[in-house]
Formats: sequence, structure tokens, C-alpha cells
Amino acid sequence: MSQDTHADLHARFAALHRSDAPLLIANAWDAASAALWQHAGAPAIGTSSAAMAWACGHADGGALPRTALMDKVREIVRVTTVPVSIDVEDGYSDDPEAVAALVREVAEAGAVGINLEDGAGTPESLARKIRAIRAALDGMPLFVNARTDVYLRGMADGEQAVAMTLERLALYAEAGADGAFVPCIADGREIAAVAAGTALPLNVMAMPGLPPLAELQRAGVRRVSAGEGVFQHAFAAGLQAVRGFLGGDTARRFDNAVPYGELNALFARAG
Repeated sequence: MSQDTHADLHARFAALHRSDAPLLIANAWDAASAALWQHAGAPAIGTSSAAMAWACGHADGGALPRTALMDKVREIVRVTTVPVSIDVEDGYSDDPEAVAALVREVAEAGAVGINLEDGAGTPESLARKIRAIRAALDGMPLFVNARTDVYLRGMADGEQAVAMTLERLALYAEAGADGAFVPCIADGREIAAVAAGTALPLNVMAMPGLPPLAELQRAGVRRVSAGEGVFQHAFAAGLQAVRGFLGGDTARRFDNAVPYGELNALFARAG
């Protein structure tokens, strides 16, 4: 990928966070899912760390080897023409320089965005990682979506959760983050308060109880991610079909199959 192409894709991705309607990210986990979601009309591809880990045969939570991650990044970039953002969890290290080196490799492979989380670490640790990433990129454009797990980990409730979230997001913005990802926030008033209290475009995650898209848009949400839910849905359908087949249902074609020709054409063009 040329530097001009990378810069153009980054600009497109950043602009999607300033559109009238929130950017919808149906998270992918490999080349096939990325190509299909693009085929469905996705304006950008984001990965789910959980789904990618599962697809590689690892548990979620920092267990994905670097080589497996980079293999997936290159496969996804190869079959897509839209901007690609990669979830790198906490960077797979506590060392900011090691995280920065990994993120630079991800960017050089063609991704124009990342998700980077504070998780169980301190907010100061994530801020140090973001600053190290900016130094390592040396001007190379990359959309850093800083994820805080205040709600996901139940660190606080109500107004205290809003205040803690905003305190962390301010620190991440100062360090060089471009976006704010707050998974598991679902209360409309709290979403609006977080969106109003940060200069970063707010990303929330699809989940039961989340307000409708129109309400999220009015609240100031700029991005909504499906997370690992699409993977779970797809593999639930596959599990059901295989159980039927193993139960002896060998005559029936699998339901709702994407036609062979349509699938093959996606990868014939990418090859």
C-alpha cells in the first residue's frame, strides 16, 4: 500500500466519524468476514479482538500471538478497499515502547486505525502507550480509538461512572487519542453526558438496552460497534447446521447459504 493510499484511507475513516449519522462497525475477524461485510456495504472494517482470537484458536484477553495478529491484519487489508481498524486489546504488553512497535507494524501493514484499551491497567499506563505510539509513528496517520472499561468492568455507577469515564478520556485525548470507545454504557442520559463532556467522537457498543440509533445520534454518538456479537451469531448458525448434519440430515442444503459464485467472486477480485 502506498503512503498516499494510506493517508487517503485514514482521511476517509476520520471523516466517517464526522458524518451526520453514526458510523456502524460490523466487526470482522478474518479475510472472509471482512470481504463479506464490505460486500454488504460497510464503509469501514473494524475487528473484534475476541472474535479474532477465537478464529485463531485462542481465548480472548491478550492471548493472541503477535504473529497470528499480523497474519490476520495482512489478510484483511489484502481483501478490502475500505478503511480498516484493528483492535489490539491493550497492545499485548505493559511496555509502551513494545506496544508502539506493534502498532507501527499494524499501520505499516495497511490499517488506518486501532482500538487500544485500558482494561485492568491504569489510565496513566494507557496514556503512556498512546504517547509512545505517536512518537513511533513519526507523523504516519493512524486513528487511535482509546477504549476505557469503566462500564465494562463495573468500576462505578451512574454519575460516578460518567465522571470517571470523562476523566480518563481527557487524559487519553491529551496523550493523542482520536476517538473514545466506552463499551457497555447503555443509559441514554449517561451516553449523552459522556458525549457532551469529551471532544473525542464517542463510540459505543451494541448491546441489550442500548437506545435506538436515532436517539444515539441525538445524544452525540459518532460510532456504534457490533463487537463480538456478529461472530457469535454466525457461529451459532453454523453450530446448529452441523448438529443437524451430524444427526443424519444429509439431504437438506444448509439454510441461508451465500451462493458459491458470489463468495468466490469476492476473493477472485481480491487475489
